[in-house]
Amino acid sequence: MESSFAIIAEPNRRAILSLLAVSEQSVGEIERRLRMPQTSVSKHLRVLRNAGFVESRVDAQRRLYRLRPEPLQEVDAWLAQFRRFWSTHVDALERHLDRIAEREPKKGKVR
Repeated sequence: MESSFAIIAEPNRRAILSLLAVSEQSVGEIERRLRMPQTSVSKHLRVLRNAGFVESRVDAQRRLYRLRPEPLQEVDAWLAQFRRFWSTHVDALERHLDRIAEREPKKGKVR
């Protein structure tokens, strides 16, 4: 079975996941919103469904797809190290900018 990273490496699959993160969608709705042929949408949905990223339910004549968050936990865990990295760097930048602001004379005040 492919890793979560291999599944979401494909741009059309990421676009589908982004749509499904907002709301449940039918194949036809995904086709229209992404301007993709039905066969391509179905192919990508099959890969996403087999990997556990999406699930479907039948609603009358339509099959509605929705996101399953569990497979994204692998991606989230991997990204956690980068969040810590950027958080540390952004905090350092904020402290640096605060020090610069404290040294600069206030504009509009006469001394």
